[in-house]
Amino acid sequence: MAHGSTPHFHNQPGVAKIRVGAKEFMCIGALPPFDHPHVFIDMGAADEAVCPYCSTLYVYDESLHGGADPAECVYQSEEILDPEAA
Repeated sequence: MAHGSTPHFHNQPGVAKIRVGAKEFMCIGALPPFDHPHVFIDMGAADEAVCPYCSTLYVYDESLHGGADPAECVYQSEEILDPEAA
């Protein structure tokens, strides 16, 4: 499975909300090995969504262009960085 096109975000810092620059993404909870099942979230027409596992509030911010605020909440594993690893 190619992960390169779907951003992954985590809430290791435990913040109340994370602004994200994507309306479709994966929430992994905390960093491995303490992550939860990776959940695909699609905001659709809404500008925010709550992860059903960790209750992180994600708020869409177009200016982030796929990134996150705080920036440390963007998850990049070797598998995601290397499409050949799949």
